[in-house]
Amino acid sequence: MAKKSKYHFNPISLTYEIIHIKFKDRLKKLLGFLTSGMVFSAAAVTVMFYFFPSPREKALKREIEQFKLNYEILNDRMDRAQKVIADLQQRYDNIYRLIFESETIPSSIRKAGIGGVDRYEALEGYSNSDILIETTQKLDQITSQLYVQSKSFDELFKLAKSKDLLLRSIPAIQPISAKELKFIGSYFGYRIHPIYKVKKFHEGLDFVASIGAKVYATGDGVVTQAGRNVGDGYGNKIIINHGFGYQTVYAHLSSFKVKEGQKVKRGDLIGLVGNTGLSSGPHLHYEVLRNNQNVNPVYYFFSDMEPQKFLELVEQSPDFNKAE
Repeated sequence: MAKKSKYHFNPISLTYEIIHIKFKDRLKKLLGFLTSGMVFSAAAVTVMFYFFPSPREKALKREIEQFKLNYEILNDRMDRAQKVIADLQQRYDNIYRLIFESETIPSSIRKAGIGGVDRYEALEGYSNSDILIETTQKLDQITSQLYVQSKSFDELFKLAKSKDLLLRSIPAIQPISAKELKFIGSYFGYRIHPIYKVKKFHEGLDFVASIGAKVYATGDGVVTQAGRNVGDGYGNKIIINHGFGYQTVYAHLSSFKVKEGQKVKRGDLIGLVGNTGLSSGPHLHYEVLRNNQNVNPVYYFFSDMEPQKFLELVEQSPDFNKAE
C-alpha cells in the first residue's frame, strides 16, 4: 500500500503542492503527544489515588477498623475487670480486714502512679494514639492493682494462720463472774463523776461487787503492770497486753494474784475486787484499749453472755460517739 501524501493548495499558482514534513517537526509532534498523554495519565492516577482507594488500601482500612473495634471491646472488658477488682477491694476492706482486726491498704498505695512521664511516648504520633495509650494505661493500672491485692491477700493468709491466737487474745468475757457481780455502776461515756461531781468522760465500766470478789483475765496475754500508781486515782491496778493492738486495765483492786511479765490465759484469776485509789465504794474499774484508744468494753462480752442479755447491756450503754 502506497504511503499517503499530504497536499496543500497554492493560491498563487492555483495548483496543489505536496507538503514535505521535516523530521524535527515530526519529533516535536510526537513529543507533544507523549507529553499530553503523560499529563493526562498523571492527572488520572492522582484523581484515582485520592478519591478512589485501591483494593489494598480498602483491605488495610478494614483491618484498622477491626483493630479499633477490638481495642474498644478490650477496653470494655478491662472496665468490667476494674469493677470486679473494686468489688474485691470493698469486700476486702469491709469483711476480711474487719474479721482479722487489721488495717486496710491505703488508697494511695492501691492507685499509685505507674512509670514516668515518658512511659507512653512510643505510642504517640499515630492516628489512633489516644485509644492505644488509654488501653495501655488501663492494663498497667489493672496489673498494678492485682499485684498490690495479691500481696495483701498473702498478708491475710498469714493472719489467718494466727487467727486462733487472735481469738484467744481478744478480750471476750466479763472480768467478774455473773454470780459475784451486783450491777454495773457506770458505763463507758460521759457521766457525773461520783467524787468530783462534774461531767467527765468515763473510759471504762465499773463492776460493783464485794471486796474480795475474783477478777479474771478477759483474754490471753502478758501482764505488763501489777502495782499501784500514785496520782492516777486507779489505786492497785493490773494492765494486760493481749497483742494485736489490745490491752485491758483492771483498777481499784484489793490484791494481786499475778506479777509483771507473767503470761495469763482467758479466765485466769489475776486479782481481787477492792476499794483502793479514787473510789466511792468497792468495785472493779475495767477498760479495753485498741491501738492505744479506749473503746466501749460492752462490745467485748460476746463470748460470755446470752445474745438477749448482751443486747440489753449494749442498749443500756450510753452513745459514747455522740457529741456532748
